[in-house]
Amino acid sequence: MNEESRGDSFSANASRSRAPLAAGVVFGLLLAASVAAFFLAQRVKSTPSTVARFSVTPPCSPNGDRHDDDCRAAFLLKKPDDVTVRVVNTDQDVVDTLVSDVSLDAFHNMRVLWKGQTPAGARAPDGTYRFQITLRRQGRSILLPRSFRVDTTPPRPIVTSIGPTVDKVPRPELYPNPQGRPLEIHVFNPSPRHTTQVMVYRTFPRPSPQPIVRLPSLRGSGTVRWDGTVNGRRVQPGTYVVAVRTRDTAGNVGTSPPVLPPRADYGATLPGRGGITVRYLGVQPPLDAPAVTGERAAFGVDARRRPYIWGLRRVGEANPRKRGRGTRPVLSIHAPGRNSGLYLLTVSTQTHATTVPLAVQALQHAPVLVVLPAILWQGTNPVDDDGDGLVDTLSRGVPIRRDRILARGLPDDVARRVAPLLIYLDHARLRYDLTTDLALASDQGPPVEGHNGVIFAGDETWLPARFQQDLAAWVRRGGHLATFGTDSFRRSITMTPRRLLDPTTASPLDAFGFAPQPLVAKPATLTVAGDKIDLFRGDVFGGTGVFSGEGPYEPISAPPGAKVLAEATPPHGGPVILAAAVGRGMAIRIGLPGLPSRLSRPGNETALVKRVWELMAQ
Repeated sequence: MNEESRGDSFSANASRSRAPLAAGVVFGLLLAASVAAFFLAQRVKSTPSTVARFSVTPPCSPNGDRHDDDCRAAFLLKKPDDVTVRVVNTDQDVVDTLVSDVSLDAFHNMRVLWKGQTPAGARAPDGTYRFQITLRRQGRSILLPRSFRVDTTPPRPIVTSIGPTVDKVPRPELYPNPQGRPLEIHVFNPSPRHTTQVMVYRTFPRPSPQPIVRLPSLRGSGTVRWDGTVNGRRVQPGTYVVAVRTRDTAGNVGTSPPVLPPRADYGATLPGRGGITVRYLGVQPPLDAPAVTGERAAFGVDARRRPYIWGLRRVGEANPRKRGRGTRPVLSIHAPGRNSGLYLLTVSTQTHATTVPLAVQALQHAPVLVVLPAILWQGTNPVDDDGDGLVDTLSRGVPIRRDRILARGLPDDVARRVAPLLIYLDHARLRYDLTTDLALASDQGPPVEGHNGVIFAGDETWLPARFQQDLAAWVRRGGHLATFGTDSFRRSITMTPRRLLDPTTASPLDAFGFAPQPLVAKPATLTVAGDKIDLFRGDVFGGTGVFSGEGPYEPISAPPGAKVLAEATPPHGGPVILAAAVGRGMAIRIGLPGLPSRLSRPGNETALVKRVWELMAQ
């Protein structure tokens, strides 16, 4: 073996011999460090107390409500030292440093305050913490024996039900009740030793910013009663919600509903079952299908078991065609007349009265079908279906039941728009079939097929998407359609046998391709800008085509590429009355919600409506 080889061999052997030695040294150092750490920990744990006296706050809630916002501690040392105080979590990770190297004399009190924040200003999470005291001169760190809890989570009291009877069906409690008993409000409070305040708010009509009444407080959970009065007077009909408030040990205030006065975001409901509906009289008309002349129409009557009188008259007539008395919750009436038309049922007790609509369809069919906006009526009907204390409407984005009492009686647009239009058609002897959009979408009553034209008498704010598609396809095949509503055919809903749900936001274009614009409130004079179908031929001002003082109005743009057949426009802006070809058919949009109110006297408006009916009948 040469010298170079021996050298290489010696170097390798030396490396092998040093490796175990180095490993042993490292192992020894690690062992020593572990032992030292162990004994240091033991020293901290077993060190005789250097704290003469201390105190730590109970749970604190640093949430900014100025109640128990600060977490506090105080202590006395037996010997003077330089003190650092920190807050540590359960893993003894430092969360915040409160005091750094402050000289503290023996038996001098030191108070520290923590606002529940990290040094960066972020709120520390809820949990258990301890105060750690570091004594620099003694080289010791001490944890104050008593931990404390940061709790910023408010308690959640809730109204579990309202009686006298208790059931699990999500619905409001109706009052007054047949038993004549006060309401029994059952409350759960997760803080059993704390006071529960019980209040009643009105949510409809005119939501109350403050409670209308404060009921007796409870200790923890329990039952409180209310007789439906304020200062001895019965409250007005409407929707109410019972709100509860409590404070927990940490000082957090919790309410149900979470926000007072009660409100909920779009599509949201309130927690609990705190809803109360005060109703003295209500009637539920049959809106799913028109009544047929000579056949029975059934109305639900809630008169709180009181006797009532009723009368049924056709719109535009002063005297009832039928009248009677009743006590039962179901009122069955033979539909009068020989021609289709809108009737109004008025029901009265000694103290209250209400009126609801009834669509009646004749046995003989007419070429024009008039559609009433029953989905709008129910979609804006202020009724609390689920008992949370807020009215459920499609406008709020929440599901509603299809069959409901009309809480405000006759819908607003019946008197303002629908009834004047039908009264004019009746007086002009322009015959029509009558149905509701709810019936059409449910395949009840007279269908669109078989009619030359369809007139929508009011706003079609929501319709099932499939129905809108079928309607647009019918027009493209050659059907004629006219609408006197605004902001229509732009939103869809899902319809089940019992509910209307999932209302969508408005699309830029309606189902036929028109582009409606927001209503313009300023009155304007409309003039005819073009007329290929003699839509305005019957105006009474010698062919000038003037509609003066019309407002508000809805500007409309024709579908892209569509042939415009007739239009009337204001001095500035797009058409307001617009007829356009849609496939082989025709659609007319009249963006004048106030036009029906002008039909009581001859004028351009009456001539326009008559011509629309003639075009629909062709």
